[in-house]
Amino acid sequence: MAAKTRSTGQGDHGASILVTALASFFGVVLIQATAFLLDIFGDDGEGAVAVALYCVAMVFILLSLYVASVVTANTFATIVAGRTKTIALLRLLGASGRELRRSVSHEGLSVGLFGAAVGAILGIATSHLARSVAVAAGTLPDVTYTVVQPLVALPVVIVVGTTWMASHVGAKRVLEVTPIQATGAVVDAPGGSGERRRARATFSIVLIAGGTVLLGLGVLIGSLTPAGVLVAFFGGAASFTGIMVGAHHIVPWVLRLVGRAFGNTPAARLAAANATRYPERSTRTALGLLIGVTLVVTFAVATYSYRAMLQSEFDDESLDQVMAVTVGIMSGLIGFAGVIAAVGMVNNLLLSIMQRTRELGLLRALGFTRKQIRGMILAESAQIVIASMGFGLLLGIVYGWAAAQSLLGSIAQSGVQLPTLPWAVIAGTILCAGLLALGASLVPSRRANAISPIAALS
Repeated sequence: MAAKTRSTGQGDHGASILVTALASFFGVVLIQATAFLLDIFGDDGEGAVAVALYCVAMVFILLSLYVASVVTANTFATIVAGRTKTIALLRLLGASGRELRRSVSHEGLSVGLFGAAVGAILGIATSHLARSVAVAAGTLPDVTYTVVQPLVALPVVIVVGTTWMASHVGAKRVLEVTPIQATGAVVDAPGGSGERRRARATFSIVLIAGGTVLLGLGVLIGSLTPAGVLVAFFGGAASFTGIMVGAHHIVPWVLRLVGRAFGNTPAARLAAANATRYPERSTRTALGLLIGVTLVVTFAVATYSYRAMLQSEFDDESLDQVMAVTVGIMSGLIGFAGVIAAVGMVNNLLLSIMQRTRELGLLRALGFTRKQIRGMILAESAQIVIASMGFGLLLGIVYGWAAAQSLLGSIAQSGVQLPTLPWAVIAGTILCAGLLALGASLVPSRRANAISPIAALS
């Protein structure tokens, strides 16, 4: 049975492999970049700047691994949801839920091993290529650099482990699939039990509140030592995890508010209703973009604030080199966030169409035109983009400012500073989000309009 389950999903893991490879890639690049900077400083790297360098590397590694685990768990939950009917059929034939979940976890281990290996190879090669280009351009000095820092094995091993664990968490839905679902439509349940939802909401509130306290504490500690950024990191991770845990309560509420602005046409009303009728499905679709926008804005605000605070205190060539490497790393992570957003949103919208075959067929049978179906899907996509973008912008500004302030508060003698907002990046994010909303709806709407009403209702 397990072999059959794996064979049915061999083409489902493109997004998982991409995210896993990127996580390993950035972890390796960060380790190598840190080694290169230590090669530059030699024995002269000391004091607050050296501590800040170590803290930045640690925070970026933890951040990339955290994001990868969240996205991987969400991706595997999406994959399992798309296989509900197949899993139910296997349950009907005698397979146990635990056996099938174990099979999905093994898929996660395979994805982690393959993606981590590819990312490690590309990361080492890319770091040396970028270093060679920087040396040739005069951005970095021509010194002896470390070929391979042994610590690059650390992010590779952690990526494999987190992918395996994330797939196990994401496959929890397998245990909820019943054999009777093999004879019905494949849809998400509108929600879990009341007791489970209340427990989740309580846990979410505790994480958000505790994380916010740690975030503020990190900023305070940052006024004494750059190590405050580590406290702020765990505060940001805890609060954002709380948002992820409580997303099934938060995201539909935000989507409902946004949906009211789209008018009262039948297509707009159905698009708004779909966001709240199946909160798990709409939340999974929105989470990829929410994570992406939050990361883009966090890195951009942190980078601009970081640069402003350093430039106001120092005028040293070595700091320019640190800034060049740091900005390069952050730019790469911004690209990573954009890829996550695009992959997550398109993947989940396509799954949404697959799960709603009968619903779309019924709408066509009741007189909905292809244009109205296309408009409904575009409205759903736009609602998700606007809600995720607005929420992500707010979170990103707060997290980015806290990162810069907790890291450089002790170096910048001017004390607490307001965040430096990268307006060009924010405008570009809004533009890209709009294009993503349009682009992400094209393939799903085409697939939806290709559904025959008779075939869908059979």
